[in-house]
Amino acid sequence: MADSENRNEDWEKRVLEKLVLSSLQEQRRTRHWSVFFKSLAFIYLFALLFYGLGWFGGSDMSIAGKHTALVELRGVISPDSVSSADNVNAGLQQAFKDEKTRGVILRINSPGGSPVQAGYINDEIRRLRAEYPQIPLYAVVEDICASGGYYVAAAADKIYVDKASVVGSIGVVMNGFGFNEAMGKLGIERRLITAGKNKGFLDPFSPPNAEQEKYAREMLADVHQQFIEVVQQGRGKRLKETPEIFSGIVWTGQKSIDLGLADAIGSAEYVAREIIKAESIVDYTAREGFAERFAKRFGAVMADTLISSGGGWGLR
Repeated sequence: MADSENRNEDWEKRVLEKLVLSSLQEQRRTRHWSVFFKSLAFIYLFALLFYGLGWFGGSDMSIAGKHTALVELRGVISPDSVSSADNVNAGLQQAFKDEKTRGVILRINSPGGSPVQAGYINDEIRRLRAEYPQIPLYAVVEDICASGGYYVAAAADKIYVDKASVVGSIGVVMNGFGFNEAMGKLGIERRLITAGKNKGFLDPFSPPNAEQEKYAREMLADVHQQFIEVVQQGRGKRLKETPEIFSGIVWTGQKSIDLGLADAIGSAEYVAREIIKAESIVDYTAREGFAERFAKRFGAVMADTLISSGGGWGLR
């Protein structure tokens, strides 16, 4: 009888041990699967985040066969913008290097900006056109192609516009403010100490200086002449020069065609389909990653903080 009871107790003990062990194994498997699925969700969310921030940005190179390459130039042209010379030129270089590219479209929607950045892009377009003479480059204007934007467009083989586009503004501007009279009324005294009589050039808190203003006008005239020469070189005999053509005024797309500033009406899709004869469009626009954008913007903010307030100038 005692042996039977012992055997029953042993059997019950073994069953309990198996049940406990099985429960622990099941809990362990559940935790493993939970960690696995949470990790997948974590990776997926971060992939979406990085993609949205541009870390995985880049051109869509999945289209096989011949195609039209597209590079965007949008907004103000400046060193810390998406339309910096570094970004635009990088896109253009990739577009021309692709053996399947049949033509390049530079789609522009810009009011202008830095004459230096615009000059860099214009120079690079000319270099690439000389290196790849079999690949044409066409500028396609959307809403606006003014000042620095047109400085860039002038390097294209042809310029296509919409009839309502705004084109032109071939000029240079320097702007600022004068606060010296307001400061006098408030009883504020400006104390500007410099080494070099022109170190406080066009200081907004000092009275106007005729000699400095004269020099500024001469400097702007030099840059304006550079702009004029770039347009004349790019447009050649197509340009119908009038007294206002280089005055800084703007025209509609249709009027710009009449003046020789543009060649025809057409969108990017039209140019790809009817002019380049390669309807498939691949976007080569360089996309900045989040880290790069943050670094540039932080640097720009710090520069703006450190530089004393004054006038700004550019092709706009």
